[in-house]
Amino acid sequence: MLPYQNLHQAEAALGRELTIAEKLWFNYSANKPDYLLHYHNILFLVLIYSTAPLPYMFIELSRSKKIEKHKIQSKVKNSFQDMMKCYKDIMRTFIVVVGPFQLFSYPLIKLTGIRTGLPLPSGGEMFWQLIVYFLIEGYTSYWVHRLLHSNWGYEKIHHLHHEYSAPMGFAAPYAHWSEILILGVPAFLGPALVPGHITNYWLWFVLRQVEAIEIHSGAIGPTTPSSLERIHHFRHPRGRRFLHGSWVNILLSAFKLQWGVDTQQVITMKVVSLLIHPYREVEFIVVCYG
Repeated sequence: MLPYQNLHQAEAALGRELTIAEKLWFNYSANKPDYLLHYHNILFLVLIYSTAPLPYMFIELSRSKKIEKHKIQSKVKNSFQDMMKCYKDIMRTFIVVVGPFQLFSYPLIKLTGIRTGLPLPSGGEMFWQLIVYFLIEGYTSYWVHRLLHSNWGYEKIHHLHHEYSAPMGFAAPYAHWSEILILGVPAFLGPALVPGHITNYWLWFVLRQVEAIEIHSGAIGPTTPSSLERIHHFRHPRGRRFLHGSWVNILLSAFKLQWGVDTQQVITMKVVSLLIHPYREVEFIVVCYG
């Protein structure tokens, strides 16, 4: 809730006229308590996973030969019933686990210093914060994922995420309830260490979910971000034995070639991926000994 009665008070406090975006933010948030703004993430979560996977679902169900050639695991078909079952399962998890967690985590949001007032952050501030968030989340989630691929972690928790041998957009958050909470820590670590405005926190939350859906989509084109994520889909059917990693896959080219990935494609993937996503954004196959 903003400490101003009207726009004139806000402009007097800032010593300048509000931007169009700030006026919109004032009109929307002035009378809303901060905890209600934080709870928007629950709504975003439901909306994202109810809409963003739909294009990939239609692509999957169309069975178009032109599209099939861009599907990584073209021999594996997910039915409409499979997708709806997955969607219902993740929504149940959101309602039973994620929703209550969001409700009780508000004090932590306040403690980290994520703000809701004016002024709004500049475009540059938002951009660099998002870069930091992606780097922190990518690095820390990699190590958390390694733990989940240990004998105990996989058998007790992570095996559920691998029930779908060919991932689909709806399956991005399909996991044991504890895994969702565990992997929420790397995602929240960036905003906790580099707190900003809640609008950028919302944007980070949305982008991270869309990224997860896109990575798990299974149907990609040559120019989509997930064209750099092919290895993720080869890893999924192989369960605990394989783990998506980071820069270490530069040593593991041979693993890709045996699945029919063109040599030139492999080299291009490596160079581009290491330049764009040095930590986790391109997923690598790592043999998990132990």
